[in-house]
Amino acid sequence: VQLQASGGGLVQAGGSLRLSCAVFGRTVRNYVMGWFRQAPGKEREFVAAINLSGNTFYADSVKGRFTISRDNAKNTGYLQMNSLKPEDTAVYYCAVAPPAVIGLGYEQEYDYWGQGTQVTVSS
Repeated sequence: VQLQASGGGLVQAGGSLRLSCAVFGRTVRNYVMGWFRQAPGKEREFVAAINLSGNTFYADSVKGRFTISRDNAKNTGYLQMNSLKPEDTAVYYCAVAPPAVIGLGYEQEYDYWGQGTQVTVSS
């Protein structure tokens, strides 16, 4: 199983980016997909997740600004990020977890990870 994250870059505060996560070797609609991020000097933290039913979950810090989705035909997940803030600067990682996972916000529940993509938001 391989996950390939892309779409990161440099953007001004208030701008938008869309991250993509292409999944190979696993059918994305049958698994939970999550996004996590790690800022310099900080631990990796949960950002968003989408389960098999399409229900979405967000960290409070991104709720109302970020949207997680997936395209089953393309076997790809997305993270649309709007109204970006400097504190959103981090390396963003996508990951997949088995369908029965309970703790969507816990990185140890996810068994495959992408390589990470850098998002930098300038003030």
